[in-house]
Amino acid sequence: MLNIVLFGPPGAGKGTQASFLVEKYGLMHLSTGEMLRDEIKRKTPLGEKLRSLIEAGHLVPDEVVVELVSKRINENKTSKGFILDGFPRTTKQAEILGEIFAENGTEVSLMIVLCLDDETLIKRILHRAEAEGRADDADINIIRTRIKNYNEQTAVVIDYYKAKNKFYAVDSEKTREETLTHINEIIAEIL
Repeated sequence: MLNIVLFGPPGAGKGTQASFLVEKYGLMHLSTGEMLRDEIKRKTPLGEKLRSLIEAGHLVPDEVVVELVSKRINENKTSKGFILDGFPRTTKQAEILGEIFAENGTEVSLMIVLCLDDETLIKRILHRAEAEGRADDADINIIRTRIKNYNEQTAVVIDYYKAKNKFYAVDSEKTREETLTHINEIIAEIL
C-alpha cells in the first residue's frame, strides 16, 4: 500500500498534485479541507462549529480531524493507498495517523512537502478564491493568518517525518508538470 502525506502551506498546490497522483497510482485522496468544507456546506452540527474557526484561519481541533480521517481510512481498507492532503497538521496527529495505519497493517510511505515562498502562496490563494469562489481564500488577513499558523504550528510535522527518513522536499515554484515529474521520481525511488 502506498500512503503519501502531501504537505505544504495553503496554496502550495497539494490538491492539484493529489489529483494527478490519484489518477496515476489509483490512490484515494483524503483532503481534510474538502471534508471540512463539505461538513460546513451541508450545515451539519459539526459544520456549524467549524465555520467560525475556518473563516478566521484557525486550525480545527485534532479530535475532529482525526475522526474524519480515521473514518475514511477504515471505510476504504481495500484501497491501493491514500494521499493525505491537509493531515496530519500536528505531531500528535502524525502519531495517531501512524496508529490508524498500523491497525490496518500499513504505514505512511513518505511525506512530500511542496515548498514555495509566502508571496507566491498569497497570489495563488487569491487566484483560487476568484476561480473557485472560496470565501475562506478571499481575505488577505485570513490568508496571512493561515500561512503564519502553518509556519508556526504545522511545519513541525516535517521534523517528525524527517526523523523517520520519510521526508522529501519538492520545489513547487515550478510548473505543475515539473513539480509532478519531481514527485513521480521520488515515488519511483521508494516503490
